Amino acid sequence: MTDPDTLFCANHPDRETFLRCNRCEKPICMQCAVQTPTGYRCRECVRGQQKVFNTARAADVIIAPVIAAVISFIGANFVSFLGFFTLFVAPFAGMLIERVLRLVIKNRRSNALFLTAAAGSALGALPVFLVSLLSFLQSFAMGSFNIYGLLPLIWRGAYLVMVTSAVYYRLKGISFK
Repeated sequence: MTDPDTLFCANHPDRETFLRCNRCEKPICMQCAVQTPTGYRCRECVRGQQKVFNTARAADVIIAPVIAAVISFIGANFVSFLGFFTLFVAPFAGMLIERVLRLVIKNRRSNALFLTAAAGSALGALPVFLVSLLSFLQSFAMGSFNIYGLLPLIWRGAYLVMVTSAVYYRLKGISFK
């Protein structure tokens, strides 16, 4: 015989639980619980909260990658003169792209927006990287390979990876503590 004060999960009536959603007070088991910074919530409350999170407009998802691509392309051309210092400049270029995008899209947010902006920054740096790659492969095919011909390719590849990841992580709001 069960105690009348015993709680059972709303989604799994055969499971006893001591947890409740901290928003709607519905009893939930550990399988149904989603841990948030403020405690455990049921999946329905988390889904409702995520709908509020997506505030981007359709035009934002089109404008953001174009702006990111243009700024990233300019940065990719600039880093060819910096060599090793590309490793320090690329994250700042990502930060610049993120700041410009936040101004243009007025801090609206969505997962699609973060992904398209990161893809735009990658596509902006990609042509410069591909030209460098083709130049390296051409010199390699002609037999005039030297290590110094490989360095521009490495720096441009590093820029492409670092600027793309910086744009994504800064727009997404992920912080490493």
